Amino acid sequence: MSTDTDLAREVKSWLDQNWDPDLTVAEWWDRLCDSGFGAPTWPEEWHGRGLSRDEARIVNETIRDAGALGPPSGLGMMLAGPTIIAHGSEEQKKRYLRRIVNGQDGWCQLFSEPGAGSDLASLQTRAVRDGDEWIVSGQKVWTSGGMVADLGMLIARTDVEVPKQKGISYFAIDMHQAGIDVRPLREMTGHALFSEVFLDSARVPHDACIGGVNNGWTVAKTTLANEREGLGSGGGGAAGGAVPGTIAGVLDQRVGDYGQRGRRGGAGVPGLLGGAPQMLLELVRERNMGDDPHIRQSLARLYSMSEIGRYTVMRARAAKAAGRGPGPEANTAKLAMSRMVRLTRDLGLAILGADGMLYGEDAPLHGIVQELALFSPAPSIYGGTDEIQKNIIGERVLQLPREPSLDHEVPFKDLKVGTQAG
Repeated sequence: MSTDTDLAREVKSWLDQNWDPDLTVAEWWDRLCDSGFGAPTWPEEWHGRGLSRDEARIVNETIRDAGALGPPSGLGMMLAGPTIIAHGSEEQKKRYLRRIVNGQDGWCQLFSEPGAGSDLASLQTRAVRDGDEWIVSGQKVWTSGGMVADLGMLIARTDVEVPKQKGISYFAIDMHQAGIDVRPLREMTGHALFSEVFLDSARVPHDACIGGVNNGWTVAKTTLANEREGLGSGGGGAAGGAVPGTIAGVLDQRVGDYGQRGRRGGAGVPGLLGGAPQMLLELVRERNMGDDPHIRQSLARLYSMSEIGRYTVMRARAAKAAGRGPGPEANTAKLAMSRMVRLTRDLGLAILGADGMLYGEDAPLHGIVQELALFSPAPSIYGGTDEIQKNIIGERVLQLPREPSLDHEVPFKDLKVGTQAG
């Protein structure tokens, strides 16, 4: 294994030979994919380098420091890719993974429904077999990036004769079809990061079923573990973080121009969280508030929580690398991230004082602290609510008994769930 210095030197040498700001984003991402530095923790045979999380951080920081655009952002890299690596067939890995790493496809997550959020296994979206295809009808909600996705990670009910967790299948569905209607949902931040998605006789090939028919709950748990692990890590990655896929309109742009915009604009509120302690420390110094004991104590607490969260995510990834299934580390990291966001909100507004009422480009730090304050309720809800994380920790770590439930053994068709069709 190379030392950290050797690894940084290798990446820098590669960048010296390959970074060209006159390339298109698509051309640059192709080069990054071929090098293995686009997805450094992925296996070498699937466009990665097989590196550790800390080694990947060195790769990303070296790319950022060189002023180059980092790998594609989004749920393809964070969720779909790791899930396909874990559960996909060889053909599916060949079909999907390269197009994730080189940014050709953007992905969204079609999990939550109006009546199935925290109790996700109660989902009612149905997939019915029709020869070599499945016909899918139903509604999904809180779909991150749905409006710019080429493909969706879809879980749908394929058997109502068995208990709810046992009759779910996991598909990679083409979002470019008439049977799918994506409607953005505007949040109080002013952004529309989420969508609701209506599926009306949409079609998905049988060979796009990942992990086997009626094994979707197991596959979905891998996706959810990666989601909580990623959220708990506090963001990070190489600079730029452009949106992948054919809809976002990034692929044909000059990568040098896009990289400069990415460096000025930052990664937005979700990507800010990993750098929150340093950002607020600089704000404290700028405002000469370093002698305030409350501010100092809160900064120390935020930094400590950030480091604990980072090490917890490292534990989760080490367990995965050792072949152990999703454990409580990801749940603990996700729960801690919710607390960090609230502390960042409270501390940031305390530092700004009356300036915290300003918003937009004229506000301190271009309004990022105020935007985070508006965003702060979201992390306690998405990726599994804080209450769900506490339940899982209580059962798996503290060995507390599960709440009484009869629906784990009853066929789904016999459950009184919403207005389901049998």
